[in-house]
Amino acid sequence: MESKTLAIEFGKKVRNKRKSLGITQENLALLCKFDRTYGGIIERGEVNITLEKVYRLAAILECEPEDLLP
Repeated sequence: MESKTLAIEFGKKVRNKRKSLGITQENLALLCKFDRTYGGIIERGEVNITLEKVYRLAAILECEPEDLLP
């Protein structure tokens, strides 16, 4: 699977998990200490994020990091 596809699939999983918990993109960014626009960039698959950010997202989204991986 190519890099862009991985980022898009990862972003879809983040979006689905965030929505299932009723968290807005803005609140997720605040909780993760990201810039408020960064959540949307992640969810659209426009960036390859670091492992540190994957773990931070997983903690806030109450799941394991591997649950977010494509």
